[in-house]
Amino acid sequence: MTQDRPLPLLLVTGLAFGCNFPLGKLAVEAGVNPALWAVVICLGAGLMVLAAARMFEPAGPARPPGLLRYALTSSLVSNVIPLVLTFSAMPHIGAGLTAILVATSPLSTALLAMVFKVRPPRLAELAGLGLGLAGAVIIVAARHQLLAADASRWLFAAALIPLFLGAGNVYRSIAWPRGAGPMRLGAMVNLAAVPALLLLAGLQGGLDLAPLARVPGLVAAQLAASTVMYLTFFRLQAVGGPTYLSQIGYVAAAVGVGIGVSLLGERYPPLVWAGVAVVALGITLTSLAQRRR
Repeated sequence: MTQDRPLPLLLVTGLAFGCNFPLGKLAVEAGVNPALWAVVICLGAGLMVLAAARMFEPAGPARPPGLLRYALTSSLVSNVIPLVLTFSAMPHIGAGLTAILVATSPLSTALLAMVFKVRPPRLAELAGLGLGLAGAVIIVAARHQLLAADASRWLFAAALIPLFLGAGNVYRSIAWPRGAGPMRLGAMVNLAAVPALLLLAGLQGGLDLAPLARVPGLVAAQLAASTVMYLTFFRLQAVGGPTYLSQIGYVAAAVGVGIGVSLLGERYPPLVWAGVAVVALGITLTSLAQRRR
């Protein structure tokens, strides 16, 4: 079945994930507070995925041991910090480059997976991850030439995103509550992130909902993308493991660059497209290695 096949799950999740970058950039440019936009993602996706879990997922234990701790920790490491960093950096370095930096998360994930022995990658998978990382480095090196001097600190902030994503990828596999279904976990992790994001938005003076009301199309598109992503995200975690899951960053990078060029007017030198091709080759190699497991 498609729901148990890692590659289709990877492509669907990565495609939806990649839409976050251009949509977030447009929202921030429209005056929406980045933390408040992250609330839209987590609250909307959390409620929609929770409804889907109640309709389609077999009922598990009413309160699996460790569920609350799992949701709070995952939401902080995987949602709150990366989302705020993402939407804060994008207006300064572009949607495409932010997506590319996220694409380096498989390296940190693979290293942590080997340290904690959580489905550690095999040699062929490491080779694919290395190709993907090389492609991402090529893109970053080429794209960085186009950045203004004052954008360097935002580039550094965005470079922290894959570190948190890698830690979250491994933690979710290690601490997965026994008996909890993937959709239920996706809903709980997203909803657990909402209070922290609301507090952060309030501290930034950004609880004004007027900017959101001015971009209903963006809100609807973001809710659709984030819901699709979290309907498949935790299923991919269960089927593919943390290292394979982390490659959604590679898919998202390609989507972010494509949308940035086709819809947002961003332009990239030929070396960026060479990097995209290397990233695609890395995904292919790692997917073939995953099928041999």
